[in-house]
Amino acid sequence: MGASRPARVMAEVIARDGTWTFDGECVRIVPGHDRGVHKLRQAVGEIAVPLLAVAGIAHESGRKGGRLRLRLRDGADPFGQAARGQLPDAADPYQLAMSTDIRTGVAEYFADEVRNALLIEQVPDGPSDRYLLPGPRVPLTASAGDGTVSFDGTRVCLEWNGWTEESKKSAGPQHLLLEDLAAVEWKPLAGFENGHLRFRLRGATANPQPKHDPHCLTWGMRELGGTTLLIAAAVVARLPHPFGAPPHALDAPAGVEAAPDAGRGEDPDALLRRLRELGDLHRDGVLTDEEFTAAKRILLRGSQP
Repeated sequence: MGASRPARVMAEVIARDGTWTFDGECVRIVPGHDRGVHKLRQAVGEIAVPLLAVAGIAHESGRKGGRLRLRLRDGADPFGQAARGQLPDAADPYQLAMSTDIRTGVAEYFADEVRNALLIEQVPDGPSDRYLLPGPRVPLTASAGDGTVSFDGTRVCLEWNGWTEESKKSAGPQHLLLEDLAAVEWKPLAGFENGHLRFRLRGATANPQPKHDPHCLTWGMRELGGTTLLIAAAVVARLPHPFGAPPHALDAPAGVEAAPDAGRGEDPDALLRRLRELGDLHRDGVLTDEEFTAAKRILLRGSQP
């Protein structure tokens, strides 16, 4: 989900928990390598958050050093859409725990720089109608509790192990096409309730318990369910957007703000300016090579009379 280090840095916070940098256009989040850093945050890896995806930032001071919290716009991030605010602080990639050896002023300066940029650029804090972050890259595989789940970008596969309930095991391995999925439901382990990752099919009416649902992976130990969230986010990124955007797989790549009939009828200067913007997103790591190529193709095709 990340890329190379920004060319210029306006603000930076370095902690054992990770490093956050801001260059005026992008908040770059790199998790720390300390043993105390949550495994899910390490699995997510580096994240480049475009300013357009940010709704706000808060610095919370505390006796143990405090915390930075980055708040993203609803619908801007498929990872956040899949997690639905259910992650503990330690696992949340958009939080940075700071040790007591970091000066409070450093974190406050970082937060102020992001806030000032949001004001100057007049970034709305309301919902986004398209994903502005690409989500985890595929293919992905995760094992948890009663089976293994994998996703290659077009198909979800579920395979069972010896801990699977007989009713689910008798249904056999499941191969679910992305086009047949209506929603993804991810829930972490909570109290005496197991965590689960459920794939809901279009038109399905039955709602069996997770341990009996052949379209659902379950786990009963806290450390087992973390990386399943990456698969949930990767699928969510390719389903129709919750706020009305077309399916991600058929739309402009994440991070590209395409206007209706983008490029069509534009003057050459406007087209060149848009191409430069795409090049900047690609250089800064917001767009992968494949996404940059697809976005450029869409823009150039739209400019044809």
